This record gives sequence, C-alpha cells and structure tokens, in this order.
Amino acid sequence: MNSDYYQLHAQRFFSETVDVDMSEMYRPFVAHLKPGARILDAGCGSGRDAKAFSEMGYAVEAFDASVELVELARQHTGLPVKQMRFEDVTEVERYDGIWCCASLLHVPLAELPGVMTQLSEALKPGGVWYLSFKYGCGEREKDGRRFTDMDESGLGEMIVGLSGIEVVECWLTGDKRAERQNERWFNALIANKPSH
Repeated sequence: MNSDYYQLHAQRFFSETVDVDMSEMYRPFVAHLKPGARILDAGCGSGRDAKAFSEMGYAVEAFDASVELVELARQHTGLPVKQMRFEDVTEVERYDGIWCCASLLHVPLAELPGVMTQLSEALKPGGVWYLSFKYGCGEREKDGRRFTDMDESGLGEMIVGLSGIEVVECWLTGDKRAERQNERWFNALIANKPSH
C-alpha cells in the first residue's frame, strides 16, 4: 500500500521534504559518532539526510523501498542509493550509526520487532540509532498510507527483545514542515552497548 502511494506521489513527497531543515535532529545523533563513521540511512526518502551526513564527512549508505524515490535520492545525493526494504538488511555489525527518520513508521506493528532485530544486528557495538514515529500508539491508515505510531512505552516494549540495545533519550517535536506544525513526532536515540 505505501509503495503504491510513493510510486504515485514520489515527486511531490520529494519536493515537500527535501529542503526541510533537520539540523537540530542531527545534533544528538552525530554527537555519538566519530569523524568518518559509517551511517546507514534506512528508508532515506528524498535523500535529504543522507546528503547532509555525507557533506559532514560520514561514510553514508542509503536505501529506500520506492523505485521512484531511489532515483530522485540518487540524483540529489550523488550516492549509490539502493532499492531495498528493511527486511533485506543482512549486514552484521557494519554501521556506527543507523538513521530511521520517519521510515519505520510504515512497517506494520506485527513486523516491527523482526525488522528492529535485523537493524540492531547491523549496528556495531557502541553504535547509535535514531528513529522517529508519529506520536501515539497503535496502527492507522491515512491518505492511502499505513502508519504505526509510537510512544515511550511502545518503544520500551519493542526493544526488550533486542540484545544490548538501550534507550539513550526520547523527545517530542512538532513537524518541521510549516503546514503540519500541529503534528507531533516521537524521536528516540537508542544505542548498542559496547562489547567488553
């Protein structure tokens, strides 16, 4: 369902999101990364964040499920953005940071634990992971897209089964797009405990 939406609306979605200033979201994430760290932008959409991290000097890999968005993101970033889904991530301990900005919210609640497990295995010990969801709990459909909403307790339940993963901080923000400032976002920074 969501892939159909992005197929039909890729250019509009790209235009609405590519210039949104996300610098205040980047700060807590990159504060945990060493220079040149390897970041996975999972569900990169327009490529806005992948481009920003690349320009900061990080080694960035990015993917999206939408063929149309992948093409737009490649053009925007100059990076070899891959067309794949969260379930296709098979790397183990490859990334210092994983960035899931407004992307995991399209994964059905029943599939989220499996996807989170795969992504957590791709994160190096000591690595950091940013995720954002619309604030709330449960699943809903809006304008032809499925959403899984999240709050503090939902995230707590989600990471119970993830070995070594702990919550660093959670915070709420308004939408960065002017026409959607009344929408609330749940942001979380979680980390993989360093191996001893």
